[in-house]
Amino acid sequence: MSPVRDDEIDLVGLFFILWRSRLTIIAFAIIGALTGMLVVLSTPPIYQANSLLQLEEKSNSLALGSELTKLLADSPLAATEIEILKSRMVVGLAVSRLNLDWSVEPTKAPIFGQLVATRNILPDWPWFSTYVRSGENLLLDFLNVPENWIGSEITIRAKGDELFEVLFPDGETMNGEVGGILERSDVGFAIQVRELTAGVGREFVVRQLRQTDAVARIRNSLQVTEQGRSTGILRLVFTAESPDKARRNLDAIAQSYLAQNANRSAAEAESGLEFLNSQFPSARVAVQEAERALNEFQQSNEAIDLGAEGEALLSQIRSLEADLLDIQFQERELSERFTVNHPEYQRLIANRESVRERLTSLRDEVSKLPSTQQDFLTLSRDLEEAQEVFFLLRNRAQELEVLKASNIGNVRIVDNAIASSVPISPRQNRILVLGTAIGLIAGAGVVLLRNVLRKRIEGSEELEDLGLPVFASLNRNLVAENVKPGQRRLPLIATENSQDPFVEGLRSLRTSLHFGLIDSETRSVLFTSAAPDAGKSFISANFAAVAAQSGQRVCLVDGDLRRGTLRKYFGVDRSHPGLAQVISGETHLDDALVDLPLENLTVLTSGRFPPNPAELLMREDLGQIINRLDEEFDLIIVDSPPVMAVTDAVIISRAVGATIFIARAGLTHPGEVQATLKILSASGTKISGAILNGFDPKRARGPYGYGYGYGYGYGYGYAYNYRYTYKTDTQ
Repeated sequence: MSPVRDDEIDLVGLFFILWRSRLTIIAFAIIGALTGMLVVLSTPPIYQANSLLQLEEKSNSLALGSELTKLLADSPLAATEIEILKSRMVVGLAVSRLNLDWSVEPTKAPIFGQLVATRNILPDWPWFSTYVRSGENLLLDFLNVPENWIGSEITIRAKGDELFEVLFPDGETMNGEVGGILERSDVGFAIQVRELTAGVGREFVVRQLRQTDAVARIRNSLQVTEQGRSTGILRLVFTAESPDKARRNLDAIAQSYLAQNANRSAAEAESGLEFLNSQFPSARVAVQEAERALNEFQQSNEAIDLGAEGEALLSQIRSLEADLLDIQFQERELSERFTVNHPEYQRLIANRESVRERLTSLRDEVSKLPSTQQDFLTLSRDLEEAQEVFFLLRNRAQELEVLKASNIGNVRIVDNAIASSVPISPRQNRILVLGTAIGLIAGAGVVLLRNVLRKRIEGSEELEDLGLPVFASLNRNLVAENVKPGQRRLPLIATENSQDPFVEGLRSLRTSLHFGLIDSETRSVLFTSAAPDAGKSFISANFAAVAAQSGQRVCLVDGDLRRGTLRKYFGVDRSHPGLAQVISGETHLDDALVDLPLENLTVLTSGRFPPNPAELLMREDLGQIINRLDEEFDLIIVDSPPVMAVTDAVIISRAVGATIFIARAGLTHPGEVQATLKILSASGTKISGAILNGFDPKRARGPYGYGYGYGYGYGYGYAYNYRYTYKTDTQ
């Protein structure tokens, strides 16, 4: 597989980073789900009620006849009616009818008040007595507050036996009884509690809202939309804290809208009726004057025959004048609802002009008749016109009387308000899924951020990128990881389980190290690390055993004169003299060397810890000891303290033939490796190679891991906080 370029995103690598920390991500997901559940339980439920209204094209068309229908014909615009329905006039009627300007809120516990109020999880202790529990309620029959107390909190505290205490905004208190009226005449306050179901000490906050605030709150909970396009069907939706409240409020709004619509129709009829009544006297006088003039003309001129042509003209003129009069009435009605530029108004004007032109044409034909016939025709026409006007006014007045009495508008309720018992909010499933998703995202983000901020060596390729050839990658060993602090005897895996993958890695190291020491002055190698817990001592002891098993004469030297623990792998007593006593001259080298039961393996422990280990190691005796051991053994392995913890490793590195750096997978930071290289380079020592310890194929960064198939579990977690304080290194 080709290496990934630096400017490309390694998706496979990101996947394995997340997979290694899957338990962390799952933990975040669980926390997110629990948080979502807590939000669900702490959020008050919201219920929804809905209703349907129909805007009819014609009002009262079945009951009042075609003439009245023409008079009041209308095509209501849905947008206009929606705004009327949500107006302060309509909503204010519902507010007044149901006293929605009263606010009664139970006192809830902080943070999780809803959860406490619905689940009864609080103990009934005195300091929790004010918080309302499930099933406790307060209902009012009457409330009157002074103007300066509108919007202020009035606290009602239950005292048991249907008694309560009222705490006023001015600091005064009064006691009252359920069902009775409690008054404060000095400020103009009065209240009547209908029902109080609550334990002793429970508190409720009562407010009298301003009418505008109450209307605004109701309007925010009301939604009105038209079902379909130009259907005239309005869908009303109202949300509230309970199904019954949502249904009652929506029903009150619908009834208020229905009432105002009917009242508006009646008001229009009343306005038209007043106009017609004002025209009756003049119309009656006009009829009387026309009858008198026609009678006088007939008496003076005796009988006059108009002929067929005259009768036809008179009939047509009467019809057109009646149409013109009807157009005038229609124009008055339209002028109250539309402007002159409205299409209906323009059509009416065009119709009026057409009637006038035809009437003018007929009158021109009348002017061609003999003068006597013209006069008689004119007088007859005047009488009939006056009579037509009078009868039309009377008929219209009767129709408007019927319309006014009927009090029917052009709106009807199709579906009465009904509320669902299932709350629309909070949406439990959605919140839980969202909380879990946010938890997963947060967990992944934390893992990736931690990987960026706390980058650790994970694979041998990262050591090679730092310029260190890797001699071996040693699989993590569960036996070594389970060693307890202060354990008296440490396990030697090379002899107890020679087929362990860790031991196989040491055999690979043995081969690599053989070629790495070809150019060395002595056959001695130093195992060191940047910081504690890299596993130097564990590797040194087991590698020495593996090398001895191959037939090499091996000497294992504990160069840690501060907290050396190699003796615990072989059961050597702490009091036995070691390297410190040999360097100081207290003991001869041959007396300090311990021959072990394992053939070809000899150990030189650290001995009793000296007070000045660094000064002791700086003596020339250390180099002489290494040279002496080189003459007797095929391989000398020296275990030393971490480079960045103390200076001992730097001193020892100048006396050995090769220095091997040990890095712990998932623990050693690249910066520590670079710092170690600089420290050793400054002292003139070059690291020959590196060992990657604790390598876990299943936790490897990409799909390059390997395994031997020996069935060992790979599910441990390793936390490391870098410290310069040196401690015992057992792995």
